[in-house]
Amino acid sequence: MERRTAPEFWREAIRAAPSQPAYLEEHADGWKPVSWTQAAERVDDLAHGLLARGVRHGDRVAVLARTRLEWILLDWAAMSIGAVVVGLYPTSSAKECEYILEHSEAVLAFTEDEEQTHKLVSIRGSLPSLREIIPFAWLEKLEADGRLARHLRPEPVAEDDLATLIYTSGTTGPPKGCMLTHRNLVTAATCVAEGLQAPGDIVLVFLPLAHSYGRLAHQAASFRGATVAAVADVARVPEAMAAVRPHVLPAVPRVYEKIHASTLGEIERAGGLRRKVGLWALEVGARASRTRREGAAVPLSLAVRERLADRLVFTKVRDRLGGRLRVGVSGAAPLSTDVMEFFHALGVPVIEGYGLTETGSSATVNEPDDFRIGSVGKPVEGAEIRLADDGEILIRSDAVFAGYYKEPEATAAALTEDGWLHTGDVGKIDAEGFLRITDRKKDLIITAGGKNIAPQNLENALKTSRFVSQAIVVGDRRPYVTALVTLDETEVASSGLDRQQLVQEVVDDVNRDRMRAEQIKRFMILPREFTQEQGEVTPTLKLRRAVIHEHFADEIEKLYEPGR
Repeated sequence: MERRTAPEFWREAIRAAPSQPAYLEEHADGWKPVSWTQAAERVDDLAHGLLARGVRHGDRVAVLARTRLEWILLDWAAMSIGAVVVGLYPTSSAKECEYILEHSEAVLAFTEDEEQTHKLVSIRGSLPSLREIIPFAWLEKLEADGRLARHLRPEPVAEDDLATLIYTSGTTGPPKGCMLTHRNLVTAATCVAEGLQAPGDIVLVFLPLAHSYGRLAHQAASFRGATVAAVADVARVPEAMAAVRPHVLPAVPRVYEKIHASTLGEIERAGGLRRKVGLWALEVGARASRTRREGAAVPLSLAVRERLADRLVFTKVRDRLGGRLRVGVSGAAPLSTDVMEFFHALGVPVIEGYGLTETGSSATVNEPDDFRIGSVGKPVEGAEIRLADDGEILIRSDAVFAGYYKEPEATAAALTEDGWLHTGDVGKIDAEGFLRITDRKKDLIITAGGKNIAPQNLENALKTSRFVSQAIVVGDRRPYVTALVTLDETEVASSGLDRQQLVQEVVDDVNRDRMRAEQIKRFMILPREFTQEQGEVTPTLKLRRAVIHEHFADEIEKLYEPGR
């Protein structure tokens, strides 16, 4: 690739395209293939349609939609003429959209449907830069206009030109616009190992494309010649997996946690002999998995039992995942060791990678043939990782962003003069070069007794239970650690156990073998889950701790009442 720009990247993908389709698009009567030629023609038509609408190099173009083919094609089209893509989450309120559209000075906004169109129409009066709102239903007209505007030529695109503004969903304060250049995006996408995405693979993408992880997933797939199947509704991922039978699944931890919890729940509910067989199979699979990860040969007797466990249990679980899933990739938040060991025992390794919006979601990654459970892998090609004196992870690479839009002070605080990014994450690097994330600097709990505690470790341990859907650990400047938990009501109902007793047993298991100061002393079961609508979790389901603390302040205070 002569220049690391999105237009050159896309042209290279087209030139090297395999015979398999570029995309699979869902219709009422099933999934339809979209060839590389068809995709290239539509991108070209959309690009010229944007030029015909007066969009020029450096103009901001916003997209408010779920994960759909139109979003992906608009992404390539806008960047190909040097326009800057601004993604909006469809779950965002009108006020949140207004902030981003005003801050980015977007001139054009695309909307998925009537609901999203009305959302932007309601705030348009306060957005002087926004010239037009274009629903997806009008894209056919835009493409037709583009075919009549072939004489228009975009300005050349350079590597250092801004390609996208990705607004961090943020756990505190208003979102910041991360400025990612063409060099940043192309570097991130080309660093995805072929073992994770290869020609002929089908990659199921449901992640929001307003997030850097979703953009990385679809852009890297194009570079590797893989087919992208875009799923608009996360609730329909199981159905989509059965239909398109993907080889690769980029996801957030909650997806893998639910598969894990569902499988365990099914085994428990089966009762009798089927329950015994299921638990036996999981134990056999875990033993074989540990043996392989330790670099030892699986003994013949264990190998025979593993084949039987596979035939009786594991094959059925893999069939529900489409039957040919080769690897799952988990990112955006930590995934518990128990869940990763479960998938490895199934023969479907789920590996973790690490990155931030500020690095285009690219920094480190495990690979299917070189991974360590509990780590986020080794640095990707061209990335440098080191630890500051306080354990903070610092990153330097060509994927590191150009700064925060209109926020020079925040940029200066995040980037050193020699290009190192302060991540705000705390970690350790082992002797083999694998990075382990221990916590967020700002999330560390310091108890009244001065003990530093990583809440995510306790939260992940709680969520390994099939009964616990969400958990947040509290204790900063408090005398002891407590937890707020939400429950999977289906699993609880099927167990027939008392809710309070059930959670107490989970907490007791988590506390076992932990230092006294790290143990959860009290907990409370909440009546509802944390939601995006309430602003309590980000679109990638990270906890917004400050918001949760505010919304459940009374419940937290009750946990610290004397004599409770």
